[in-house]
Amino acid sequence: MDTTTQYVFAFEDGDGKDKKLLGGKGANLCEMTQIGLNVPPGFVISTAACLEYLDEPKRALPPGLIEQVHEQMRALEQKTGKGFGDPDNPLLVSVRSGSAMSMPGMMDTILNLGLNSATLQGVIRATDDPRFGYDAYRRFIQLFGKVALGVPDEAFDKEFAAIKEAAHAKQDVDLSATDLRETCERFLKVVEDATGHPFPTDPYQQLEIAIKAVFNSWSGKRAVDYRKQFHITPDMANGTAVNVVTMVFGNRGDDSATGVAFTRNPATGENKLYGEYLVNAQGEDVVAGIRTPKPLDRLKVEMPDLADQLDELRDKLESHYREVQDFEFTIEQGQLYCLQTRNGKMNTVAMVRTSVEMEREGLITKEQALLRIAPESLEQMLFPRLDPNVKAEAVAQGLPASPGAASGIAVFDADRAEHLGKGQGLKVILVREETKPEDIHGFFASEAILTSRGGKTSHAAVVARGMGKPCVAGAEGISVDVDRREARVGLTSFKEGDVITIDGTSGKVYLGAIPTVEPDFTPELHTLLGWADEMSKLKVLANADTPDDARRARRYGAVGIGLARTERMFNDVERLPIVIEMIVAETPEARQEALDRLLPLQRQDFHDLFEVMSPHPVTIRLLDPPIHEFLPDEHVLERELSELRALAQSARGVTVLAGAMGLLHASESLRREVETARHMVDPTVVEEAIAKKEAMLKKVRALYETNPMLGHRGVRLGMTFPEIYRMQVRAILEAAAECAKSGIEVHPQIKVPQVCTVQELRKVKEYVDSIHTEVAARYGKPVRFQFGTMIEVVRACMRADSLAEEAEFFSFGTNDLTQATFSFSREDAENKFLPLYNQSGLLQDNPFDVLDVKGVGKLMQLAVEWGRAVKPDLHVGICGEHGGHPASIAFCHQAGLDYVSCSGPRVPIARLAAAHAALKSAPTPNA
Repeated sequence: MDTTTQYVFAFEDGDGKDKKLLGGKGANLCEMTQIGLNVPPGFVISTAACLEYLDEPKRALPPGLIEQVHEQMRALEQKTGKGFGDPDNPLLVSVRSGSAMSMPGMMDTILNLGLNSATLQGVIRATDDPRFGYDAYRRFIQLFGKVALGVPDEAFDKEFAAIKEAAHAKQDVDLSATDLRETCERFLKVVEDATGHPFPTDPYQQLEIAIKAVFNSWSGKRAVDYRKQFHITPDMANGTAVNVVTMVFGNRGDDSATGVAFTRNPATGENKLYGEYLVNAQGEDVVAGIRTPKPLDRLKVEMPDLADQLDELRDKLESHYREVQDFEFTIEQGQLYCLQTRNGKMNTVAMVRTSVEMEREGLITKEQALLRIAPESLEQMLFPRLDPNVKAEAVAQGLPASPGAASGIAVFDADRAEHLGKGQGLKVILVREETKPEDIHGFFASEAILTSRGGKTSHAAVVARGMGKPCVAGAEGISVDVDRREARVGLTSFKEGDVITIDGTSGKVYLGAIPTVEPDFTPELHTLLGWADEMSKLKVLANADTPDDARRARRYGAVGIGLARTERMFNDVERLPIVIEMIVAETPEARQEALDRLLPLQRQDFHDLFEVMSPHPVTIRLLDPPIHEFLPDEHVLERELSELRALAQSARGVTVLAGAMGLLHASESLRREVETARHMVDPTVVEEAIAKKEAMLKKVRALYETNPMLGHRGVRLGMTFPEIYRMQVRAILEAAAECAKSGIEVHPQIKVPQVCTVQELRKVKEYVDSIHTEVAARYGKPVRFQFGTMIEVVRACMRADSLAEEAEFFSFGTNDLTQATFSFSREDAENKFLPLYNQSGLLQDNPFDVLDVKGVGKLMQLAVEWGRAVKPDLHVGICGEHGGHPASIAFCHQAGLDYVSCSGPRVPIARLAAAHAALKSAPTPNA
C-alpha cells in the first residue's frame, strides 16, 4: 500500500470545496480559516482514511496516518505555544466527526482530549481555577469512556446524580471544585470497573483510540439508520472525516459562553440572528438540554461587545457561503471563536422566504433560489399538518396515500358520511375496507379517508389526492367491520362516532383529536413559483373533475386540466340512479332514455369546467372504468333481498290474520293493531322491491368479471355501448359551443382511454366527426377541439405510429401502464410484496410512486419517438399519479413531453420540479 498518501490536512491547506474528502465540517473549517475567521487551529483526517480503516478486517489505521497526525500535532504546538501532554502548559483538543452530508448528532465527538492527572494540574495552574480543571476532566472521562471505550452513560449518570444529591446541587454549575474532583475519581473507577483496565493516560494513545472511535461511529446504528431514513447514498457521503481542533473553553467563568446560532430564523426565515447560548458552559450543555439556554437577544445585555462581534460573524458567513448558516461559537474570556458552520436546516416556509429575500439582496440568483428548495418539501406548505408540539401515540400505521392531517368522528359508510358531514355539518372520517366510485358522495362530505386495504394509487388515494383530502390507505393493522360499525386495532377498537385523527403525510392513525396547523401559501411562494414557470419547459396541468377541483387547481397555478374523469361525475347522488337505470336497461331504447336524461347534466358539467379553466385547455376522458363499479355490491344485494323476503313473509302473515279476524272474537284494540300492521307493510310494495332487487342482482352477476381492470372498460365500452360515448361527446361539443357563443374561450380535448388498436380510435373518431357536424350546424360554426388517446396499454406504445395518424395528442396514463408493464396489481402489490422488493433491493423504488424509467419510461420514449415521426406536432403529456413526482417529472422533461398533469395540491410541487428539470439539464456556460 502507498504510505505516501496524504490523509491529514491542516485547516490552512485543505480544499474547502472538497466535502467528499474532508467532510462538510472539515471543509468548512478549512475555508473559514482561509477567509480570516477566528477558528481554533486544527487539522482534518480525510474520509479516505476512514474507508481504508473500515475496509481493513482488523480495523487498523492506514500506514503512515499516525505519523501524519503526529506531524500536525507538532504544528499545533507551534501555533498555540502549548505542548500535547506537557504538564506545565498542556494542549487539549477536541476530536469531532464530519461526513460530506450533515448528520447532526449521529456520530461521535470527544472534548478535552489530552487530560490526565499531570496535565490536569497544569490546566489548574495555568488558569488558577481548580473548578474549571476538574469540570473539564470529568467531561473528558465520561465522553471518552462512552465513545471510545463503550462504557454506558448510565454508569456515569448514576455517580454524578449521587454527587449532586450529596452537595444539594440542582445543576452541575452548582458543584464546587471539591465536588468535581470527587466526580473525576468516581468516573475513573467507573471506567476501570467496566473495562477491566485503568483509564488511558498517554495523550497520543488517547488520540489514536479517539480517531478509531469516530471512524467506527460511521457504522453505528444511529448513523446507518439516519442515512437510510434520509436516503443518503454512498455517492452522496461515504465515510466520516475526523476533525482535531484546539480546545477553547466556554466554561472559563462568567465572561465565557457557548452557543448555536442560525444566520436567519429557521422556522420563519426572518432575516435576524436566531439561536441560544449558555454562560460558563461547554458546547454539549446547549444541545443536551442539561441547562436551559438563553435566546441570543439576551447576549446584547450580558455581553454587548460580543453580541456585535457575533452579528459581524453572521454577516461574513452569509456573504461568503451565500446560504443560511447554522454555526457554533464559543466565547473564552471575552474572545469569540467560530467552531463550525454548515448550511442551515430549515422548514419549507423559511426556505421559500429566504430564497426570495436572498435573491433580492443579491446574494443568490433566481436559478439558485429555485434549486435550493426540494420540490417535494413544498408539501409542508400546502396541506394541514399535525401540530408538532402535541405528542401522541399512533395506534396503527398505513400507507401515506394523500398528505395532510384531519380529525373527525369515524363513519363506516358513504351515506352516513354524507348525512352527518353534509347534512349535519359534523367533521367525519370515512373508514372503509376499501372504497369504490359509488362512495364519492362520502368523500365530498368527509375530512379524510382511512382504508384497511389498497395502496397509494388505490381509488381512495387517487380521489383523496384529487380533492386535496388526507388519506391513509392499506392500514392492515385495522380490521374494519362495516356491519357492526366498528374497527379493531390490536387490543383496542373504535366505533362509529368515536373521534380519530389520521396523518396522510406519515400514514399514522391516532385515537382522539389532535390539533392541526393550517398550511401557509405565502407571497414568497407565489413569487418563487412565478420564477419556476419562467424557467420551465414543461407545462403543469391538473387532474380535476369538478368546478371546485378546477378552481383549486387554478389557485395552485395549473394552466389547464390534463385529466377530467367523467365517471366521477356519474357518482353524484342525484344522477347515480339514472346511471344504474342505463346499465340495467335491457334494450337500446331503454338505455337511450336514461342517457337522454344524463346528457344535460353532463353538458352542464363540461360547461362549468370550461368556464372555470378558460382560456386554458380541458382534457376530458370518456368513460373508463368497468360499468359494474356503479352497481351495488353483490353480497349487499343478497343480504337486502333476504331481508325483503322475510318482510314479505311477515306481510303475508299479517294479511291472513286480518282476514281471520271476522271469525274470531277478538277485542277491538287487537283488531285495530292488526289492521295498522297490515297497512304499514304493503305486500304489493314489498313484492315490487323484491323484483327490482332480483333484477339488479341478476345484472350484477351478468357483469361480473374475474379481472375487471383488464376487462370490459374504457374504449371497449365505447365499442359495445356506443350510445354512452356518443352522449358524452355530444355533451362536450355542445358545452364548448355554448361557451363560445357566450364569448368564453375554450380549448376542449376529447381523450379515449384504454385504446390498443387504431381501429378502436377510428371508430370513436367516426362518432365524434358525425356529432361535430350536427353541433356545428346547430350553432352555426364548427367547434374547436382536439381528439386524442390515453396511452396506458403496452400495445398502444408499440403501435404509436398508427395511433398518431388519428390522434392529435397522447396522454400517458402511467398508473395503468405501470400495472400492465409489470403485471402487478397495484393495490395488492403495495400491501403484499412491494415493500420486501424495495427493502431487499429487488426494486429500487415503488414503481407506483416513482416512474420506472427503465421499463415504463422506455415504452414512453418509444411511443413519443414513433408518434412524432408520423405527426411532428403531436402534443404529448402525462396524467398518471407520477405527474406530480419530482424525479418522474425530470424524466418527462428529458423525454420531450409537453406537459405533466397531477392532482391539484401537487401542482406547486410539479411547477418547481419542472423548473429543476430545466435548470439541471441546461448546458453549463462555456462547457
